[in-house]
Formats: sequence, structure tokens, C-alpha cells
Amino acid sequence: MASYLTPEQNQRLRRWEAANKGYFIFAFAALIILLVFSSQLGLSSGDSWGPLGVLIALLVIPIIVLQLQLKCPACGHPIGWQAKLMAPDQCRHCGVFLRSRSD
Repeated sequence: MASYLTPEQNQRLRRWEAANKGYFIFAFAALIILLVFSSQLGLSSGDSWGPLGVLIALLVIPIIVLQLQLKCPACGHPIGWQAKLMAPDQCRHCGVFLRSRSD
């Protein structure tokens, strides 16, 4: 028989998805602005990435942290790298479907 998340577990997972999606949209827009206006803002010059490289790293690090924080609500196994922007359909470790039965 297929296992599903409880409504509380499902809600926690959907909050992670919302945070992940919101940050991704912010980081993507910020990255485009940084890359387009980096020379006007004095962030890069010629061959040196300088402050631009640091800012890009600061935009990417939270994405990695968000992925590392995602764990299966049912078994606690890390599933962050199994996810992309949204949580996967099923945990590879315990087989639970990562949504509640009512979804």
C-alpha cells in the first residue's frame, strides 16, 4: 500500500518549496542585474572578477543551503539533491509519496 505524508508533513514540505522558489526567483533576477550592470557598478574590470565573484557566490550559497536542508518528512533522509526547484514526487529512501493523500 502506498504511503503518503500527513497534512502537517505536507505543509512543511510546501513551505520549503515556497521558500526555495522565492529565493531562486530573487537570485536569478539579482544575477541578471549584476551581470548586466557589473561594469557600470564597478564590480568587475577586465580579467578580474573581484567583488562580482563574491556577490555571485553569496547568491549561490543559499541555494546550496536550501537543498541541504530538505529532508523527507517521513523518514528524515536527505532528499535535497533529488529535488530541483520543487520537491520530488517520492522519497527514494523510504518510498513515501511526498504529498498528502488529499492532494
